[in-house]
Amino acid sequence: MAKVAVVGGGFGGLAAAARLAKLGHAVTLLERAERIGGALLPVEQDGFSWEGGPTYTVLPAVLRDLFRKSGRPLERELELVELDVLREHRFADGSSVSLPPTRGAQVAALEAMEPGLGTRWADYVHAYADDWEVLRREYLERPWDPARLPPALAARLRKRESLARHARRLRDDRLRQMALYPAEAEGHDPRDVPAWVGVTAYVEQRFGSSVVSGGMQALLGALVARLATRRVDVLRGTEVRDLQVRDGRAIGVVTEVGVVESDVVVVACDPRRLPALSSYVARTMPALPPVMVHLGLAGDLPEMAHETVLHGEPREPTIVVRANGPAWTLLGRGRVDEDLVTTLARRGIDIRSQVVTRVDRSPRDLVEAWGGSPYGVLWQGPRTVLRRLGPGTPVAGVYAVGAHATPGAGLPYVGLSAALVAQVVGPA
Repeated sequence: MAKVAVVGGGFGGLAAAARLAKLGHAVTLLERAERIGGALLPVEQDGFSWEGGPTYTVLPAVLRDLFRKSGRPLERELELVELDVLREHRFADGSSVSLPPTRGAQVAALEAMEPGLGTRWADYVHAYADDWEVLRREYLERPWDPARLPPALAARLRKRESLARHARRLRDDRLRQMALYPAEAEGHDPRDVPAWVGVTAYVEQRFGSSVVSGGMQALLGALVARLATRRVDVLRGTEVRDLQVRDGRAIGVVTEVGVVESDVVVVACDPRRLPALSSYVARTMPALPPVMVHLGLAGDLPEMAHETVLHGEPREPTIVVRANGPAWTLLGRGRVDEDLVTTLARRGIDIRSQVVTRVDRSPRDLVEAWGGSPYGVLWQGPRTVLRRLGPGTPVAGVYAVGAHATPGAGLPYVGLSAALVAQVVGPA
């Protein structure tokens, strides 16, 4: 049995702690805040509640694997609701499309917008099928070593074509905006994002997307209960200052009140916060969060999809509206020069008189609240993938999970990062 210290109580830390405890290790989780959960925690004000983080949809297979390998199966803990519409895209020319999750339905919806678009989009997405199989097998589900990449994986990770260049083949600005949206929503410039990252569109089309009944707060509650079942020692309000390293191996975690001795350390926070790791990620930058506004609304509201993306003219910001009854969240990406509610009104959705309460959160506010960016590492070209830590690190006995680690940001990828670390550490 190894003594394992997990630094960070967001989704990645919770998932890693639950998996490693089930494998028989003695696990201690250290969280700087008084409440664990990180970006899973809701924002609440005046009787309204909003999802506080960037992710509110899940890939069911990732959660099912986590719960199955840490205790009772998912279906006995939570209810997942499959979405009929992934998101609605509204374009500057006035056209729009509600994008269903399946290939045939996507083709039909886009053909209704303009003949020829559906087939073009289907061909573009299907071209990622081979990429997905290689990435799933060699990158997402199996620990990999950057120095010894399998040839098929190396061919994709080292390919220099950007997502922006790859999307030009769509030959329609609206389809290109759809293809680039996932990367731009996470704060990246598509010119710096490798083309293979566009596999997200294929994954959505093949597996769909789901939400947790009760939201991320319900998921957090189930994970906290799982830690208690697995007898994980949770230390809240504990600031970690660094790792204690001897002869190139971590032997503990240095906190403001002393050292927590450990055989294994799992870093589930931004490694820049820890001097022992910061030099290894000096060539990376965090992807900044968006401008975020939570709105509590009253009265008759326009009917909205759970997520609506409003694409502007060139040089205008993209606004994402996440509507959950009278609780809306606006996210602004790009050059945000005015209040998002005002911009939304100019785009044809005027709810200014219906705002009962609001919570404004700048990118800086979000980074300070979470101790780092939940959007992980900024893409700065194809080699960025080789500069992230995880599942291992250059310090023996130290592993990395979470948005800043391999395979990247977003709840599905963060969940996979915990699974990779559990594979490497192995059973007690």
